[in-house]
Amino acid sequence: MTAYVLNVLTGYVLGSIPFGLVVGYAFVHRDIREVGSGKTGTTNVLRTAGKTAAALVVVGDIAKGTAPALIGRFVWDDDGAAAAGAGAAIVGHVWPVFAGFRGGRGVATAYGGVLGLTPLVALAFPVLAAVILLSTRYVSLMSVLVTPMAAIVVAVEAIAGIEPAAFAWYTVFAVAIIEYMHIPNIRRLLSGTEPRVGRGGDRQATG
Repeated sequence: MTAYVLNVLTGYVLGSIPFGLVVGYAFVHRDIREVGSGKTGTTNVLRTAGKTAAALVVVGDIAKGTAPALIGRFVWDDDGAAAAGAGAAIVGHVWPVFAGFRGGRGVATAYGGVLGLTPLVALAFPVLAAVILLSTRYVSLMSVLVTPMAAIVVAVEAIAGIEPAAFAWYTVFAVAIIEYMHIPNIRRLLSGTEPRVGRGGDRQATG
């Protein structure tokens, strides 16, 4: 129980580090939540602050999910604590205590958790994500499609006894949060009003 509690706290604190907000202020000297999607994630940083800023943010946000997963696995030697810590990092990223509980949508941090828990699965998905993104230029569509696919793969591996069941539950939790956070995007995708990657950064924040 101690490992669970401490790793959940570690994950939430790490997840709450608002890399997008910090990088946004450093590059464009403003709160990036005031424009575009109103989020602190990589996509909004790309639209408002450019590619270099976005690259820094995606690395930081992935690391926030990877770190508690690795701490749980190799410091606490507890797969359940690892999964719980990675899940807490997603919660921290979406509702960060250090940024007024207004963060991003959790995709990069969720991917970081998968990277820390099941590296082989994680390494296979950037290719699929790139194919969807390059063919549609919708980051949101890529996010809502690839995340459940990753969850299915991990669930199948857990059923087969290749990965712990806790890892599968982590991916289910990640999918639930990410799909929930993308409800406005899904509605815009269905109505044809969702901005493609690289566009929409100059509009007032819409959520």
